[in-house]
Amino acid sequence: MASSCYITFPTTFFAIRAESILKKQPYAFKMVPVPRIISSSCGTALRCGCEDLASIKEYLLQHDLELEGFYKLEEEGLKTPIVVPLDLNGGGSG
Repeated sequence: MASSCYITFPTTFFAIRAESILKKQPYAFKMVPVPRIISSSCGTALRCGCEDLASIKEYLLQHDLELEGFYKLEEEGLKTPIVVPLDLNGGGSG
């Protein structure tokens, strides 16, 4: 099962700022439209490997970025992806 993790932002401003800050770092990420299965509102999300999610979150928070939510999308073939909201405020990352 393939999975990717997503960070959503309260506004497009924070998404653009996150991209600018992360370009100088070795993280593999891509800015993408928020998947409809996560939210029906339009917006931009950061897609990354789930192994980098906690590190990226901490790095962005160190740069005073506002983050909205953290999600893991699990995909298996043509089936509808499964969305797992992640609580990165506690002790775990999924």
